[in-house]
Amino acid sequence: MIRTATTADHPAISSLLTQLGYPNTEAFLPEKLERMLQDADELLLVYETEGKVAGFMSLHFIPQIARRGDYATISFFAVDSRVRGNGIGKAMENYATEKARERGCEGIFLHCNTHRTDAHRFYFRQGYEESPKYLLKKL
Repeated sequence: MIRTATTADHPAISSLLTQLGYPNTEAFLPEKLERMLQDADELLLVYETEGKVAGFMSLHFIPQIARRGDYATISFFAVDSRVRGNGIGKAMENYATEKARERGCEGIFLHCNTHRTDAHRFYFRQGYEESPKYLLKKL
């Protein structure tokens, strides 16, 4: 079952973030979730199976001033390593695609670190294409 996350999901989401390589989020995550859940351009999703969170996704809708449609971006997306390969990621990505279409988005983009080769294969199977350049200015 895919549903909107709640602040009560923070321990499970923190655990999934740790699996992604982002440890120590437990202290600030409840406040961050609360703020994001109040933003109409944010969609925080969890996949629940047998009463436990097995995956989560942070999806953002970004208005585009020079384009008819907007864009969505997936900033964080993880499925518990113990249940990967069971279709959870595909179901969540398909759900996010439908939500982006409902919002009139022209596309979804994401950043996926070069070392996440399994994730790359997943995204290519879902229809994503490599984009030529991604720039970052750290603050």
